Amino acid sequence: MPNIKSAKKRVKVIATKTMRNKAINSALKTDMKKANVAIESNAADKAEAVRVAIKKIDQAAAKGILHKNTAARKKSALARKLNAGA
Repeated sequence: MPNIKSAKKRVKVIATKTMRNKAINSALKTDMKKANVAIESNAADKAEAVRVAIKKIDQAAAKGILHKNTAARKKSALARKLNAGA
């Protein structure tokens, strides 16, 4: 455990950021799974599920949780799956 005041603050700040990042990452993974399931089961709302997932990907990339190229790759993969099933 740190003794210096600024180091103690950094521990708190990092813990807060870690919680935020985990929450965003978890929501992103959930929406990605929902979109994939919707595409595979040919659900009526599969386009909407993909749209929501792409929005979450963009938000994660904007907050620095995903690298922009990773975000682009994930969005492209979802779009390819959606179009292949259409």
